[in-house]
Amino acid sequence: MAASKKASKKTTKKKRPEQSKMDAKTIQSIDSTAKMVHGKIIKLDKPELKLPQRSLANVSYDRRVGHFKLGRIRKARALTVNTVKSFAQTLKLMAFSKEMVQEDDFATKREAYYVSKNWGDAKFREQPESDAVMDDIEALFSLEGLSREHLRFYPEEHGGAVAGELTVIDRDEETGKPIEIDCTGFGSGAYSIPHSVEHLKFKTGAKFILAIETGGMFQRLNKHRFWRDSKCILVETMGVPTRATRRFIRMLSDSVKIPVYAFVDCDPYGISNIYRTLKVGSGNAAHLNQFFCVPKASFLGVTPQDIIDFKLQDATHPLADVDIKRAKDALKNDPFFKAHVRWQKAIQQLLKMGVRAEQQALAKWGLNFVIEEYLPRKLKQTGKFLP
Repeated sequence: MAASKKASKKTTKKKRPEQSKMDAKTIQSIDSTAKMVHGKIIKLDKPELKLPQRSLANVSYDRRVGHFKLGRIRKARALTVNTVKSFAQTLKLMAFSKEMVQEDDFATKREAYYVSKNWGDAKFREQPESDAVMDDIEALFSLEGLSREHLRFYPEEHGGAVAGELTVIDRDEETGKPIEIDCTGFGSGAYSIPHSVEHLKFKTGAKFILAIETGGMFQRLNKHRFWRDSKCILVETMGVPTRATRRFIRMLSDSVKIPVYAFVDCDPYGISNIYRTLKVGSGNAAHLNQFFCVPKASFLGVTPQDIIDFKLQDATHPLADVDIKRAKDALKNDPFFKAHVRWQKAIQQLLKMGVRAEQQALAKWGLNFVIEEYLPRKLKQTGKFLP
């Protein structure tokens, strides 16, 4: 009797979505790289993989491009007696990537590290070792227009939160059928950006996207339905936005052709790390900037001039040594700020004032001053936003 019950039990098998063009391109890129390595070995030549150098020294900034562009400096990883293990690990991780694409699966960085424990002598000793190889593989295939997510290696963290005039079109993981998610319908909560967003589509009548640094400010604007009155989409970045958050905003911006305004703290970190990374990317991840930066973004505030205009002088904090160093480094070494005189003046003004101001400093004039006065006033002058 027990056996018949067991035999009659049905298992629901996940339906694999049709292979996308990017999946096909990923497999083709991995195969061609493997064939190149194999061909070199057959000819008794040393195979090598040429990886882009990832640093601020190997990027350039062109306003027409809109983001930090990777330079031509490459580093070669050749197969030698001393590199046999790392070369093997690179190929094994590539093969694992191809397998996941074919099976419509994924692995986090941590899972990829543990999968290697079945690779015999090629296994990774510690996760930083596997992370470094994964970064190299991503850099290699970024030259083919692929990101880590296309290779099916997903970050541990998901993206930020989203609220407002937006419908996200996702898909059912079992059937592949589209699912429409209304971002106005989460009550006191918000839609959470998934760790991979490549398959998402959007519908919206919003006029702009507001990227917000802090969770507290996002919650305030969401609770009071600022998005309804202003016809906008709110996105919480949670400090420096994750890859998923940046990619989500970029895809949304490209898809619906509306501007992106950044609302962050007035300090060197908010300006040169959070905003700069969102808009043009970074040097260390230069191979990713074409996917993850948002060239259409502009800086709503809080600006150094806002401290004066909104009389926030007694709601500021002194710049710390690390703030001063970060600001001076931006002026001296960062291609983005060096290309924009208005930003140079703003940072110099901040250094001269010697203070920083948080978004919450606006609460000096009342908890909802930011909703009733600050944002409406700023949004009437979008042409004056810092680039």
